[in-house]
Amino acid sequence: MGKTRSSSSSPSLPLRWWRRTLVLVFIGFVAVTFIVWDRITLTRDHTVEVLRLNEELIDLQNLLEDLKNYLRDLGLSIQLSDRVSEPAKESIGQDDPTNFRRREQVKDAMIHAWSSYEKYAWGQDELQPQTKNGIDTFGGLGATIVDCLDTLFIMGLDEQFQRAREWVANSLDFNKNYEASVFETTIRVLGGLLSAYDLSGDKVFLEKAQDIADRLLPAWNTPSGIPYNRINLAYGNANNPGWTGGNSVLADSGTEQLEFIALSQRTRDPKYQKKVENVIKELGRTFPLDGLLPVYINPHTGATSSSIYTFGAMGDSFYEYLLKAWIQGNKTEAVKHYREMWETSMEGLKSLIRRTTPSSFAYICEKNGRFLSDKMDELACFAPGMLALASYDYGPGEAEKYLSLAEELAWTCYNFYQSTPMKLAGENYFFSAGQDMSVDTSWNILRPETIESLFYLWRITGNKTYQEWGWNIFQAFEKNSRIETGYVGHKNVRIFPTQSFW
Repeated sequence: MGKTRSSSSSPSLPLRWWRRTLVLVFIGFVAVTFIVWDRITLTRDHTVEVLRLNEELIDLQNLLEDLKNYLRDLGLSIQLSDRVSEPAKESIGQDDPTNFRRREQVKDAMIHAWSSYEKYAWGQDELQPQTKNGIDTFGGLGATIVDCLDTLFIMGLDEQFQRAREWVANSLDFNKNYEASVFETTIRVLGGLLSAYDLSGDKVFLEKAQDIADRLLPAWNTPSGIPYNRINLAYGNANNPGWTGGNSVLADSGTEQLEFIALSQRTRDPKYQKKVENVIKELGRTFPLDGLLPVYINPHTGATSSSIYTFGAMGDSFYEYLLKAWIQGNKTEAVKHYREMWETSMEGLKSLIRRTTPSSFAYICEKNGRFLSDKMDELACFAPGMLALASYDYGPGEAEKYLSLAEELAWTCYNFYQSTPMKLAGENYFFSAGQDMSVDTSWNILRPETIESLFYLWRITGNKTYQEWGWNIFQAFEKNSRIETGYVGHKNVRIFPTQSFW
């Protein structure tokens, strides 16, 4: 018979070893955190060392998370904080008074937007600031609350976070007779809940995440495994919108991997990961030599349909998730195919790069058949950050090539903003010989892609120019989009701001 152990006896040797290991890993985690924080301010000559230290930090974070989960499964009530200590935060803020002041202004912007939402649209998906009305654009899932949980936590807005947490626990109900976007619900709701769980450790977020994921899963029940892009949350009936001709959209079908894999890791239920990884395997079976896929895919056959090739709307995040899923998988052999597909796709991206005259702005064309269109969406401004992030895993020569292209594209994206009277970007741009760039679709709906890329470039290169560009864009939003009850978009960035509010 197997041996039993009294619950009142002292811990076994293996358990004591895990505890000692956890302490050592935690000390190492804190130490490497401060090393990396110091290193990110170095000049570009130190990029390789910064990347190595960041990789060590990620490895330690993953090991720490594994150990915490192991101890949690054993029923041990060991409390750890992943936050930087208050003295450490104070010293970081004092290092650069300008950065400290700017952080406080960004925090104030969050409080301004959040307070207006709480006052006028609590529990609804979005606030319309001008009318002070709430609207349910995502089926009444409290999208703003769920999507902001991690931001509230990271900014230390504890009272607001707790109110949001109580709403999620007591009022968030997914049993709705509503056709939800699988993509939007995944990235906003499932992603928001998982982030909140990872930051807080509160299981209510994980339980809600599992609930919404279970309601989305039937969308993948197609002959090819390519998901339908809409699903009824109450009844599980899935379909595609009529405007796609029955096809699934590339970005909508290939941008769920990070969230569903993360959910499988945290619940130890492989069904979520299996569904989304089947999509990549299906697309990989006939992956083209240039790695570029059209935006429409038949969910019954898995075959691509004749349509545009783009790193903008309907294509963008598929390529982004290939790289990030490889990183999420600790760059192991099991996820090697993600990296290989991404590298193939980057050869395709390079084939779409053109430069303007007279200013030599680099941009990413769209392709229709064999013909290129000199058009680039602001949505495609995620690409500089993606390329910079990828440079982690190349030697100095190849890393320099990726960083150089990333910086060229970031300069173009920054000028999407700087080239308009409001200093806010339009939705997309055309590039004509002798004219550099001109706004095509002229609205601005407060998109984040350029800011994200500038953040990556600053962290990776240590070049504060990218901080300044990001700050300039933030100030333009503060000047032209902030009103008494929140932030508004603009119909036309070419004209005076007050004439173009949405």
